[in-house]
Amino acid sequence: MKKYMLSSLSALALTAVAAHAETVNILMEAVPDTTYIQELLPEFEEATGIDVNLEVVNYAEMHTKLVPQLVSNSGSYSAIVVDFYWVGEFFKAGWMQPLDDRIAADGFDTSVYVPAMMDLVGQVEGTTYMLPFYNYAMGLLYRTDLLEDEANKTAYMDAFGTELKKPETWDEYLQQVKFFTKDGSYGVVNQGLRPDPIAMEWSNYLFAKGGQFIDDGWHATFNSPEGVAALEDYITNLNDYGPVGAASFSFDEAFNVFSQGQAYSYITYNFFRAAVDDASGSAIVGKGEIMGVPGQTPEEGGSLNGAWGWAIPKSSPNPDAAWEFLKWVESPEIAKKRALLGGSATRLDVFDDAEVIAKYPQTTALKELLLGSHNFPTFTYTPQFVEVLGRELSLAVSGEKSAQEALDAAAAEFDELAIKDGRQE
Repeated sequence: MKKYMLSSLSALALTAVAAHAETVNILMEAVPDTTYIQELLPEFEEATGIDVNLEVVNYAEMHTKLVPQLVSNSGSYSAIVVDFYWVGEFFKAGWMQPLDDRIAADGFDTSVYVPAMMDLVGQVEGTTYMLPFYNYAMGLLYRTDLLEDEANKTAYMDAFGTELKKPETWDEYLQQVKFFTKDGSYGVVNQGLRPDPIAMEWSNYLFAKGGQFIDDGWHATFNSPEGVAALEDYITNLNDYGPVGAASFSFDEAFNVFSQGQAYSYITYNFFRAAVDDASGSAIVGKGEIMGVPGQTPEEGGSLNGAWGWAIPKSSPNPDAAWEFLKWVESPEIAKKRALLGGSATRLDVFDDAEVIAKYPQTTALKELLLGSHNFPTFTYTPQFVEVLGRELSLAVSGEKSAQEALDAAAAEFDELAIKDGRQE
């Protein structure tokens, strides 16, 4: 087998670890980024002598499988991947090892990560517990061919007195949604299924309107006038400018509507951008692009951040070997190779790499999207709050509650969870 040289790793450290012939076990989700790592694993195993066993399961199984191993004195997983939903819980329980000493000893550069990534799945209360793995931040998919159509340009100018172009503000975007709802096509398609799809999607509306989830004291603020207006915008888009049934769509059903050319726009996870140009499932190849969700001004962004992070559990049977793997998988060379395979980057140097940009021109837009993204509240009860928020948003969409009533109810339950978690005084 061909020998691979890993310039970013210490040869002495690799030699020392290789002598133990260890196995690193990691539980991972069945997603494309996991597949890309599997393709590259022979390089690590050849260079270090460490075997890597990836146990790949669906997302719904991961938390159930992880927790018994994390509470054990000696678990079976050497390293883990942590969804941002779980960061608060894992931190509060003390299940993750601090990484700062290892980072300092090996000179591993964490400054290359997108700052929002480090805030979400990197540092917690000033200590580094994770290295950002891949991002699933949300953005606005839109139809470039519809914006460039001369008949549309003329009609838009006649209707609004302004040029039809990529939207720079939230109000401009909403105007376009209304304009493109005609002739059997929709201005937007939403993922209104409760609890997770609607909660994540609506978060972009909240940020786009200038709202925030919490203040500095962890008191709920998303039931503010901005939050109410954001929910009213969401209800209008879903009911008036989207397809029937969108209130029960998850992201796959919503993307199918967009990819079959039936909608102008769709706010969704940025990894769907690549699927737009996959001819096996898309009828709009070369006709779609992604951008950050526009905010109140051209300088503001409304996108929701999302990511996974690598961590070493306290119960890891071989933390030194696990760290060797983390250093390798997040090294500049391997991070770039993963991106070239189609992976979702988290490092600025990868986003700025000429070869990556040449292969995936949307890389620049994805970087801008992330730099303007906002984080969801991460605390011990993040999953429970998502359930609450999704429930109340759905009640507002169905007309069982007003936007204000729904958000007030969700805010009250959030405050109870924050007090329970010791976040509020």
